[in-house]
Amino acid sequence: MSEPIRSDVLVIGCGIAGGTAALELAEAGLQVVVITRADRPEESNTYWAQGGIIFRGEQDSPEALAADIIHAGAGLCHEQAVRTLAVEGPQLVQSILIDKLEVPFDRTPDGRLALGREGGHSVARIVHAKDATGRAIENAIVDSLRRHPNVTLLTHHTAVDLLTPAHQGRDRRAVYEPLSCVGAYVLDQRSGAIGRCLARTTVLATGGLGQIFLRTTNPAGARGDGLAMAYRAGARVINTEFVQFHPTAFYHRTAPCFLITEAVRGAGARLVDEQRRPFMDRYDPEWKDLAPRDVVARGIHAEMLRQGVPNVYLDVMSYVPADRIRAEFPEMYRSCLEYGIDITRDLLPVVPAAHYSCGGVWVDENGESTVQRLFAVGEVACSGLHGANRLASTSLLEGLVWGHRSALRIAERLAAGNGARLDDIPPWQATGAELPDPALIAQDMSSLRHIMWNYVGLVRTTRRLLRAIEALRNLEVEVERFYRAAAMTDDLIGLRNAVRVALIVTLAAWANPESRGCHYRE
Repeated sequence: MSEPIRSDVLVIGCGIAGGTAALELAEAGLQVVVITRADRPEESNTYWAQGGIIFRGEQDSPEALAADIIHAGAGLCHEQAVRTLAVEGPQLVQSILIDKLEVPFDRTPDGRLALGREGGHSVARIVHAKDATGRAIENAIVDSLRRHPNVTLLTHHTAVDLLTPAHQGRDRRAVYEPLSCVGAYVLDQRSGAIGRCLARTTVLATGGLGQIFLRTTNPAGARGDGLAMAYRAGARVINTEFVQFHPTAFYHRTAPCFLITEAVRGAGARLVDEQRRPFMDRYDPEWKDLAPRDVVARGIHAEMLRQGVPNVYLDVMSYVPADRIRAEFPEMYRSCLEYGIDITRDLLPVVPAAHYSCGGVWVDENGESTVQRLFAVGEVACSGLHGANRLASTSLLEGLVWGHRSALRIAERLAAGNGARLDDIPPWQATGAELPDPALIAQDMSSLRHIMWNYVGLVRTTRRLLRAIEALRNLEVEVERFYRAAAMTDDLIGLRNAVRVALIVTLAAWANPESRGCHYRE
């Protein structure tokens, strides 16, 4: 990439948020480059979302949905963001996902959309495509992006850093101007070359940060890349102490930690101990197994400590008919069978796992950050919608709504011209030639994940957080030295970003002494 890649808009990430923004910008006549570090553009947090996306329930209303979101968010939600999603979200599911992309959501025998209920929702309002809703949405989006003549889709491309004239510009007087973004330095994983992707506007849609924890439901790329890059570029970052732990991830000594959708409890399954005794009644007598996720996750954690066991169980077989299990949750049924668990006959072992970051890059109602020409959408962003804890199935809808709104604002801005100086950024200057030792990277990532799991996990204390800060600061010094001396690889970029994001989360947790939502100080 000796010559820079130029476009109207650079979108970093290819889930529902980035994909929606890219597709709508392309349809507005703009040239869009979409990059993803993954082998396949479909590989994203969206692809692995089992549960569903909010639509409209019977006798439902924007006010009822807003009340549920605010209740789950422990009163910390930004009410304008909540109102925006509650009013616009279901309409966009209809116009974009159903009418335009024809996502095959489940339907009742009479042809109506089948509506499910999940934890924290007062009515059934969730639409699904079996238990692989994210996959159905993501496949439809990527198919449309591939066909669009205004979209260039690049896989195996990892963003290294955002391009900001104040930091990388040839004219050092740019430091006196407001912060702005004109694209990114990007690593071509296949050639090892780092080039410039120059754009009049950049959209961060890189997903979450679950991989900084030992146990997570997130895919391998969820290392907090976008959050770290935005932080280094000077963007405002908020609410990062609020990391939601999903109550139920599959537990097996030799299995990956995959998500067990909340829709199973919505269908009637109960959390039980080894003797099949339900226990959520003692942690939330009103909502029981359908309490907000932070309550359920801490209830499981407390039960594991009380009984001295490594996991609890979901009793699906006693409460959901076997035919319904196989029909509505085929992927989960098949995945569990691979490890010898038949959920129509056996208890399903589960533990909590890091699942969703409620904080991130501060954005307004249109996805615009505090850095000019830099937008952020999806999990990397913080619109204030989730407050201190995310309501089930709001994440896909948030990505759809803010992907759409950001595209509208970007198209409007670019039509008027935005004055970006794209030729002031020099080519990348390599600082090292020797490929880094993958064993060292793996060891540093393992250390990082254990620090975060043990000290900055479900239950946090002052002593644990202080120990984490000290350990992470020492680790970051070593990683930065490593980073400056070696040739660039995707794993090294990810390690550097993960350490910085771990510190961002830990410092935010240490600075906030109040237990609220999914940030719990003991």
